[in-house]
Amino acid sequence: MSGAAIDVRDLVVRFGDRTVVDGLTFAVAPGETFGLLGSNGSGKTTTIRALLGITTPTSGTLTIDGQPFRPATGGVGYLPEERGLYRKESVLDVMTYFGVLRGLVRAEATAWSTGFLERVGLGDRAKVRVDRLSGGQQQKVQLGITIMDRPRLLVLDEPTKGLDPVNRRLLLDLVDERKADGATVVLVTHHMDEVERLCDRILLLKDGRAAAYGSVPDVQDAFGGAVAEVALDGPVPPSPLYRLVRHEGHVAHLAPTAAAAPDGSDVLAALVAAGAHVTGFAMRRVPLDEVFVQVYGHGAGTEAEAAA
Repeated sequence: MSGAAIDVRDLVVRFGDRTVVDGLTFAVAPGETFGLLGSNGSGKTTTIRALLGITTPTSGTLTIDGQPFRPATGGVGYLPEERGLYRKESVLDVMTYFGVLRGLVRAEATAWSTGFLERVGLGDRAKVRVDRLSGGQQQKVQLGITIMDRPRLLVLDEPTKGLDPVNRRLLLDLVDERKADGATVVLVTHHMDEVERLCDRILLLKDGRAAAYGSVPDVQDAFGGAVAEVALDGPVPPSPLYRLVRHEGHVAHLAPTAAAAPDGSDVLAALVAAGAHVTGFAMRRVPLDEVFVQVYGHGAGTEAEAAA
């Protein structure tokens, strides 16, 4: 892709006899949010580490704004899944220290950090040692350090891990703001709702290769197109016109079979004819979590990769 913010071509990474990334090619456009997804061991963290020069690729090319990444060039904010904070120092001192390392004047770093801590509900924890914070609170601090100098590229590996729904929304709002400010974002997450909300395009890695690549709607369409989202009381009656994808609480997702009309009208008719108490019905694209299951199978882990 000409003018790509990130360009990865024919990437291969081997550790001994094990190939972790196998001929991977993709590009990330400037200003987009790009989801890098996969189950445990699929190669996504290895790909990021190769891009940032942490892991040496076996072959292939990886560039950021047309050049191999060098830490001295700056402009990149990386939030690793493993937290890297000085645990015995105070929160504000740690943030200020990293702000200075990222090129800010000390007073500027302190002022920015103080404002950030207030915004994320940690204003009263500024003088507390990092090791006295919960895991979710430490994640907020680490994200603050990552975005402090307004990097043009954000690489976020499981940014909302350990956060409750309220704080997940808060951190996603912060990511949205960086994108609105023109930043390019690479997001690694196992929360498909985050992907559907934030990402313009996605890459699903499986065994180090691209299993799906494109815009979110294009990937959804490639793995089943539309599903019927049905609100109902009671069980879903069986029918040759649909397959039950998921049933949680009072909402079921049904995938129409080839015998069903594309608009879902006969799916609804079949439900009503079978006596189902339907209170809501709409045709929607197949959820990304169902795409994930199709690619990786039921029970596939989507937490951090132990080896890749």
